[in-house]
Amino acid sequence: MGERKGVNKYYPPDYDPTKGGLNKFQGTHALRERARKLHLGILIIRFEMPYNIWCEGCNNHIGTGVRYNAEKKKVGMYYSTPVYEFRMKCHLCDNHFEIKTDPGNLDYEIVSGARRQERRWDPTENEQVVPEDKAVTRKMAVDAMYKLEHGVGDKAKAKKVDAVLGHLEEFQATRWHDDYSKNQALRARMRKKREVAKTQAEKDSAYNLSVPLLPPNAEDAKMAKLLQFTQAKSSEQLRKERRAMIDAQSVFTKLKTRKVSQKTKKALARQSINSIVSQSHKNFSNFKNTSGGHSLGIILKKTSSEKESDKSKKELESPLAAEDESQSVSISERESGGNTSVNGSREGACSVEAKEVKQGGGGSEVSRSGGDAGRPQLLVSYDMSTSDSDDAGQ
Repeated sequence: MGERKGVNKYYPPDYDPTKGGLNKFQGTHALRERARKLHLGILIIRFEMPYNIWCEGCNNHIGTGVRYNAEKKKVGMYYSTPVYEFRMKCHLCDNHFEIKTDPGNLDYEIVSGARRQERRWDPTENEQVVPEDKAVTRKMAVDAMYKLEHGVGDKAKAKKVDAVLGHLEEFQATRWHDDYSKNQALRARMRKKREVAKTQAEKDSAYNLSVPLLPPNAEDAKMAKLLQFTQAKSSEQLRKERRAMIDAQSVFTKLKTRKVSQKTKKALARQSINSIVSQSHKNFSNFKNTSGGHSLGIILKKTSSEKESDKSKKELESPLAAEDESQSVSISERESGGNTSVNGSREGACSVEAKEVKQGGGGSEVSRSGGDAGRPQLLVSYDMSTSDSDDAGQ
């Protein structure tokens, strides 16, 4: 009770009455810590929660009647009534919420930091007797006819409700006429419910579950019976059924194919031919070589005249080989003279060979001028020319 320190009867020896009261002399306030923000117009009070709220910081529920140390300050006036605002900290988190008074509606209004748990309803919907609204009270004070009509309506409503109230009073009196027996019946009913709950709790504890189990439901039992966790038929039975379905189907079933127009077919054919031609051009460009076909490993096709010339060459090679062997000794002894004789014999052989080629190969092949006269034809030929007639045919 620190606030009583300023009103005690003890005064210290150095007390100076000229400085004022004892609190001023000691430099303290009668409210002590509650007045630490009094210079800002804030007073610390004990505030009690007027209704249930939800904290927006931790989303926890705070019930009616929970008390907090709140900062109280004046924020306005409603006519001659001051409007106060209270700021307090949630005891479950670091969030602060503010609540102010609403004298116009005789209620409290949440400013920030929390939201109200709505449990309000219109009392006229369940036929409750409600106090008059302020607007109705003001109108009755200034309008005598409205006050008279309102009184007549209240009397009619009272006559209508009297019968219901009387019936309820009689029912309650007959129901609780014998207090002992009614209380005994209620206690027996509650005892039976507790026994059922205890039995169910013991049964649930056998399952080692951390959550309570709900009581069995007829609908759940029905759905559980309809569920099948095993296959109704074996794999052999399913295979036989599939086989029977396949055998029952007709072999001559008409297959469904997508119809393609004639124009589309022609376009696809032209596209495929163009791709083949472009691929051929590409292959030819890769294998093309100006030095000759032998360097590419292409087998050359020989003509009939070339075949006959090869045959004659083979016939001439046998006597020339014998002459070379017989004259090899003379060449070694006579280096100077032997060379001329050997050369002469070789020139004669070459002339004979040329004559044989002219006689066997024909004049048309040998008489050609230039390097292309004796070039053989290729077995593989590439015809890269495309004509308009082919495109037209496509």
